[in-house]
Amino acid sequence: MHALETRQLTLSYGERNIIEGLDLTIPRGKITVLIGSNGCGKSTLLRSLARLLKPKGGAILLDGEAIAKRSTKEVAKRLAILPQGPTAPEGLSVLQLVKQGRYPYQTWLQQWSEEDEKMVNRALEATQLTSLANRAVDSLSGGQRQRAWIAMTLAQGTETILLDEPTTYLDMSHQIEILDLLFELNETEQRTIVMVLHDLNLACRYAHHIVAVHNQTVVAEGAPEDVMTQELVRQVFQMECEITSDPLYGTPMCIPYSKSRLAASAANKQEAAKEPVMV
Repeated sequence: MHALETRQLTLSYGERNIIEGLDLTIPRGKITVLIGSNGCGKSTLLRSLARLLKPKGGAILLDGEAIAKRSTKEVAKRLAILPQGPTAPEGLSVLQLVKQGRYPYQTWLQQWSEEDEKMVNRALEATQLTSLANRAVDSLSGGQRQRAWIAMTLAQGTETILLDEPTTYLDMSHQIEILDLLFELNETEQRTIVMVLHDLNLACRYAHHIVAVHNQTVVAEGAPEDVMTQELVRQVFQMECEITSDPLYGTPMCIPYSKSRLAASAANKQEAAKEPVMV
């Protein structure tokens, strides 16, 4: 059984359809990355999978059952979402933030439990934030702050985690740090991870399954080596490129053409050819 499925899903803002008649499957226990140009509907699709956006038509299935028929708390125990650019109240500590991940398990009859404490501590350890538990979230570096939000989703204890551009605004080293963390969570705990990424090369490096969104639907999905082609990049991003192999990991690597840069390079070569040879 797939972790998430959509059947003839249509999403809209007002009268404008963003996604139309979409059939999609998210494989369980894998890392799935959504790619596509700006405004194509990736984030909208991710939000709908988390039941944050009501479909105009069709259905979303969570573990084989319609997500719309489940209670909010039941969904929150099975699926967590980290939106793009989340913000915490000023002065909120890392520990306080991570504890919020246990909210779905709190009731009038059962308040904070040993299991809650265990899950919070495990989340802090997994994200290497135990020593920073009492620090204010807004005092952390970008990478540390993002790890704190991921720790909150881990404390929620769900099998499936959705993340909307988790590496946005992070420098290269912090991008790798966050993606390595998510990869390790998938490897060690078999978490199903679905995320939106803009960097095609990082998407290919970390994803088991890539979904390319274009013109209100999915135009390709599958393993990175099957999906990432010159034709796909041309269709989805209107960009010419070369697809080669990552020298470190063997995954597909997209090298985009730049018309201005190619023209300048050609001109420099012509000028160099005209220069007299010194003997």
